[in-house]
Amino acid sequence: MASVVSFPATARPAPSAAEVAGRREARLAMMLSAPALVLLLLFIILPTIAVLFLGFTDFELGYGSFNFVGFENYAELLNDRTFKRSLWNTTVYAAIVAPVSMALGLGIALLIEAEGWGKSLFRTVYFLPVASLLVAMATVWQYLFHPTIGPINAASAMIGVEGPNWLGASSTVMTSLSIIGIWQATGFNMVLFLAGLSAIPRELYQAAEVDGARSALSRFRLVTWPMLGPTTLFVTTISIINSVKVFETVKTLTEGGPNKASEVLLFTIYQEGFVYLKVGYASAMTVIFLAILVSLMFLQYRVMDRKVHYA
Repeated sequence: MASVVSFPATARPAPSAAEVAGRREARLAMMLSAPALVLLLLFIILPTIAVLFLGFTDFELGYGSFNFVGFENYAELLNDRTFKRSLWNTTVYAAIVAPVSMALGLGIALLIEAEGWGKSLFRTVYFLPVASLLVAMATVWQYLFHPTIGPINAASAMIGVEGPNWLGASSTVMTSLSIIGIWQATGFNMVLFLAGLSAIPRELYQAAEVDGARSALSRFRLVTWPMLGPTTLFVTTISIINSVKVFETVKTLTEGGPNKASEVLLFTIYQEGFVYLKVGYASAMTVIFLAILVSLMFLQYRVMDRKVHYA
């Protein structure tokens, strides 16, 4: 008989205490993050996929069926005058609100940072527009911009200048909405710039003063502005994105008028999807809107990576 040779089984080494603790920590992390992941899937990822899919259909609310139309919705957007007008109005609004609110936010932040007392009070006062509901403030702005009883036109009449119909004329409605947008965005930008200013080491200002930067303008140019580079880039991106997302002001005060002079992209999407019930067409507009936001965020990351690389 042939003899059977048996080899001793190699014993698997027992896991170390560090490995056991690491596995336990990983399981705990998955359990803690599971609710957030589920909410992310339900309220962001799945709706985004649904919007992408519906953009290729002719789905309308109230109809039981819909057809797959491919790129017909996107082709129709190229010839849609309302869509082009809303896209242009959104661009103009963002081009006015973003830079002006950033400049004012930075200026106010510098003044508050230089103030020896009352910093908390000034922060609260300038941040109030961010915390206030624009819908609730609509009555105030309608009164301020009223062509006959509004204080803005009343003040201009005192110096012999006849004020326009701010919210009722095509030539001034976007300017009026931009003023409201600047009023609302400046406080938020101020808080971001204050955070950036507080992170600048005070020793840099002392060194700059020793090197000959005696004036406040010189210290700002040599120290403050370069050190605020990452903050400024972040504020720029956030300001542009928030400006592109304008909706409440238009919906509350102008309804896109007069003659679509104040119709912006989100309001057009709202009209197509919830007024005309053309969900497929509105979804195609939403995809364009999301593409604009993603492009802005991608541009921010590219610029930040380039700055870090060169640094």
